[in-house]
Amino acid sequence: MTEMQDFNKRIIDEFRANDGVVGPPFAGATLLLLTTKGAKSGEERVNPLVYFGNDDRIFVFASAGGAPRHPDWYHNLTANPDVTVEVGTKTIAARAVDVPDPERARIYSEQAARSPQFAEYATNTTRTIPVVEIVPA
Repeated sequence: MTEMQDFNKRIIDEFRANDGVVGPPFAGATLLLLTTKGAKSGEERVNPLVYFGNDDRIFVFASAGGAPRHPDWYHNLTANPDVTVEVGTKTIAARAVDVPDPERARIYSEQAARSPQFAEYATNTTRTIPVVEIVPA
């Protein structure tokens, strides 16, 4: 298991053991678990993600910490947009939908205002960071 997989597994286990509440480094953040199907393997993959909730809408950000390429989970959901999310104690079947500009830029700016590291992620990469809406099925 890679260091990142081990880190994610610890966060996932803590999330599920504590009804969606986790400690550092995500203490106080809005966190969900996103389950996608592998683009090639078809195997389920679970990723803890910070999300932004707005008027009963849920958005996640394919920032990958400002890496030069999109995160694997984003590639998975573009191939298989039917996903499952865990928010607190709720599990929701949903569909992942890319948010187009100019709404994408507006939502990303709101997230960057709430969590300044997201502004840093955007300056660390030349790619446009996708914003994905999680739409309940």
